[in-house]
Amino acid sequence: RIPGDVARLTPAQAEHRLAALGFAEPVRALQHLAALSTGISRTAAIQRTVLPVMVDVFAGSADPDGGLLAFRQVSEALGRTPWFLRLLRDEGRSAERLALILGRSRYAANLLQRAPEGMWVLADDAELVPRSREALVAAIQATVRRAPTQAQAVAVARGLRRVELLRIACADLLGTLDVTAVGAALADTTAATVGAALQIAIQAAEAEHGGQLPTRVAVIALGRLGGGEVAYGSDADVVFVHDPLPGADEGRAAAAALSVAHATRSLLALPGPDPAVVIDAGLRPEGKQGPLVRSLAAYRAYHARWSSVWESQALLRAAPLAGDDALTATFLTEVADRARFPGRFGGDAAAEVRRLKRRVEAERTTWHGRARDLKLGPGGLSDVEWTVQLLQLQHGHAVPGLRTTGTLPALAAATAADLIDPDDAEALRAAWLLAARARNAVTLVTGKIADLLPAGGRPLDGVARLLGYAPERGPELLVDVRAQLDQARAVVERVFYETAVDAG
Repeated sequence: RIPGDVARLTPAQAEHRLAALGFAEPVRALQHLAALSTGISRTAAIQRTVLPVMVDVFAGSADPDGGLLAFRQVSEALGRTPWFLRLLRDEGRSAERLALILGRSRYAANLLQRAPEGMWVLADDAELVPRSREALVAAIQATVRRAPTQAQAVAVARGLRRVELLRIACADLLGTLDVTAVGAALADTTAATVGAALQIAIQAAEAEHGGQLPTRVAVIALGRLGGGEVAYGSDADVVFVHDPLPGADEGRAAAAALSVAHATRSLLALPGPDPAVVIDAGLRPEGKQGPLVRSLAAYRAYHARWSSVWESQALLRAAPLAGDDALTATFLTEVADRARFPGRFGGDAAAEVRRLKRRVEAERTTWHGRARDLKLGPGGLSDVEWTVQLLQLQHGHAVPGLRTTGTLPALAAATAADLIDPDDAEALRAAWLLAARARNAVTLVTGKIADLLPAGGRPLDGVARLLGYAPERGPELLVDVRAQLDQARAVVERVFYETAVDAG
């Protein structure tokens, strides 16, 4: 009852065949095949039809055992679900795509096991196109309004996010999205989810206060979220701001805003079958020692008098996320723009940025994994982003194109304004794209959030294959990544540390 030519073999011969196909645990693989295909049920009959194709696809992946196990788990989760069986039986392309995804990605396999109903995204190319932020916000907020309780509302919102994460991951694994589109889609999904949690928190606070809140609340995106460059494992860097309504008591307004902020974070942190949305407010004024929420007036006063260089740098990526639109717009123009695009960014300030960068390198990287560190290692994401951000701080007031939250658009604007040599800019751009792709690939392949390339073995082979390398060519990937990132580091040493000029 084992599918394909394996059916004609004895158990020992079948195990040998599976081992030859690349299965590391052929005995267990044979058990999975038997569990899926044994019996006279319609389900078993369909599995016997599709498994030969799927086993061949698994055999061509970096982790055949993991792919087959994941397929068994998804099949058992869906049981006799009619649409799943029809999809396997009638949509050969979907079955092959499913095998490709499960064989390539532990991250996608985990999502499918938690939300197997999301497999329908494989049935049609149109379903692999990420939904816009506006469509996501509308869909999530509509379901939130219909939910009878807060817990159910946030569960529905996170369930929709889970399916969207699966859609993005599948499109990425199948090569229909590049890394910049992945980052933007993940940012849109996070924004819609945070917006839903904020909406739920505000509704609860209004019920507690017996009506309208005494203040308006907004959540501002920072970091990769603000830049639309989110990775699969990125936290949501944000700041919370509020603005008391005319005539409202400022103490009551501040307490209400703080209650909403805490509730928003708590709702997103509730245990669930999906990757958590971790709200990180550590980039707020005074860092984690500062108030979680400030009023608009307090932000104005703070940045006018006390703002440090790192706080101005953090605001380079400030962008709308959720909450009151008018408050968001006022914050960006009256607080963020004044801090991030000053009329003059002198030598002392530039020296402070460089000092901070060296401190980060010393404190947050280890020599053991430094060469494989895609984020903080030499020539990695951080190197490129700090170099671009220094140019933005120095020249953003005079060069409109630099007033963007995206790294690559800002780099292109700096090149067009002759602030950086085109060859140097291309080295930075290529390194950033490669590091971002490889970092996402590590998470997709292993299912774990990590900044380091695997040192070897199947994980490295899986990442290399996802990036277009032939099987067993993982060591070549390590060499190529290091060569590309070393070119970028040479530019960083020259442009960021040595020859960056101060804006007059």
